[in-house]
Amino acid sequence: MGDKAVAQRAAGKEAAPVPHAPRRPNLLFLMTDQQRADTIAQGGPCLTPNLQALARAGADLRRCYAPNPICSPTRASLFTGLLPHAHGMTDVTHAVPPQRAELVPDLPFWTQRLKAAGYRTGYFGKWHVERSDRLEQFGIDEYQVDLRQTGVVSHAGPLEPRITIDQPGYQQFLLAGVSDTPAGRTREAELVDLGIDFLERVTAQRATKPAAGAAPSGEPGSHYAATVGAEAGAVTREPWALFISTEAPHDPYVVPRELYDRYDPTATSLPASFGDDLADKPHVYARIREAWRDLSETEVRQAITCYHAACSGIDDQFGRVLAALERSGQAEDTLVVFTSDHGDYLGAHGLFLKGVAPFEEAYRVPLLLRGPGIAPGTVIDEPVSLIDLGRTLTRLLLDEDFGGHGRDLSAVVRGGEPAADAGVSVKPGTDASTAAGGAAFASDHEPQAFAEFHGQRLGYTQRIIWRGDHKYVFNGFDRDELYDLANDPHELVNLAGQPQHQALLVAMAAAMWREVRRTGDTTLGDAQYGMFRFAPVGPHTGGSLDGAGDTLGHDAARNGEDTHE
Repeated sequence: MGDKAVAQRAAGKEAAPVPHAPRRPNLLFLMTDQQRADTIAQGGPCLTPNLQALARAGADLRRCYAPNPICSPTRASLFTGLLPHAHGMTDVTHAVPPQRAELVPDLPFWTQRLKAAGYRTGYFGKWHVERSDRLEQFGIDEYQVDLRQTGVVSHAGPLEPRITIDQPGYQQFLLAGVSDTPAGRTREAELVDLGIDFLERVTAQRATKPAAGAAPSGEPGSHYAATVGAEAGAVTREPWALFISTEAPHDPYVVPRELYDRYDPTATSLPASFGDDLADKPHVYARIREAWRDLSETEVRQAITCYHAACSGIDDQFGRVLAALERSGQAEDTLVVFTSDHGDYLGAHGLFLKGVAPFEEAYRVPLLLRGPGIAPGTVIDEPVSLIDLGRTLTRLLLDEDFGGHGRDLSAVVRGGEPAADAGVSVKPGTDASTAAGGAAFASDHEPQAFAEFHGQRLGYTQRIIWRGDHKYVFNGFDRDELYDLANDPHELVNLAGQPQHQALLVAMAAAMWREVRRTGDTTLGDAQYGMFRFAPVGPHTGGSLDGAGDTLGHDAARNGEDTHE
């Protein structure tokens, strides 16, 4: 009994009944793998009517960037709110041994915060966050996840067309193809069936167990909480959170013919940067492009069409989920999120897939939010990041701060301005309002996004920062890159080596170092040894972005650290 109630009883007064707290919003989180932002653009190249309608019904964050261009690092960042150097999953779980990429133990996940607040949670589909595939330790009640795949993916059935690359000494690589499998029998359809079953049970309490065929196996990757829907017809005030995560449109882009036939591959355009000679960019990009050199333009168009068809298939399936939500009567009380973990070059600069080449097509992802307090037609064009989701969703759902490296965008998506602490870096699980210290997201508070790349089996060091219309790439293995995205949206001209842009280059590098310091990236930030001193300015750069050329690079602090390596 609380102290106030005790005092009232002592005074001969009976405590008034405490009214029920308002029910928290539900969460429907829809996620894909390797889906570019332009696939849901209004009037864009893809037929995605359901997701385009979702964008119009809420907030469309059109410049959302992944913190890393491959699966596991970004997914771990999404759930922890931390950049990869801090959560430890710096490469894909199946690609390297644990000593090269392993989730730091006991990091808070915002899904745990939902569970602690009484949410019923379900997760179906690709996980790829860490190695155990036991999601109950991350606050998930019920799940069935796709176990990690290793090696080159193949397809046993006939495909026409079938687009592959063949190189001496390498396995054949399947890029795309068209199958006769019905769209209703794809893995995406199966996952959505599982998700709709969960949704119907938690909204109507209509069943006492998962759908037939979805029984727990006892192996990592599946688990069902016996208490979900424990009493048919029961009335519950518990909110719920449902995650559906597809593998598509990840390569190989193998799609049912009925989806492919919605498009005319001969009308599919080649990317504007398809013929980029890459001469002013790091040489490894051109080496990687050699893998695709023997594809004809017809095959490139067919592959792009397969990818677009895969996105249409996802749209169909997610449309089914959204329709089920409407039928439940809880759509108005549900925050709906749609995003992807990273993009795909899809022929841009002559490349496919994703990796060290830091082009927009690999990093810019869709991000849509629809729900209570978010006005239809909200469009946000400033740079944001997937690491912002932890703080944003816990604020929207729980009115709590989660902490981490990202910003709280809840006020932005509601049509206001970000909170004063929106860029403070605090330990996940700590409220920023009570956290000591913490540097501002940027000295002049210009919205920005930041990404890290540590490698993809092969090791690289790369940091990327977007500020306004500019993008700077620090490459620890070759020349840096600087792009003006307003005037050169296809990144055809690297400005980093042009004398007239040196002040901007230095300013952007200074902004990068501020993020390195703010987020505790000491491996890079403490690199003072003589072998590492090739950035435009060093990590102890001071000053603001305005007038950067006046002081930057001349006030490197000597803090007495040991620079011997």
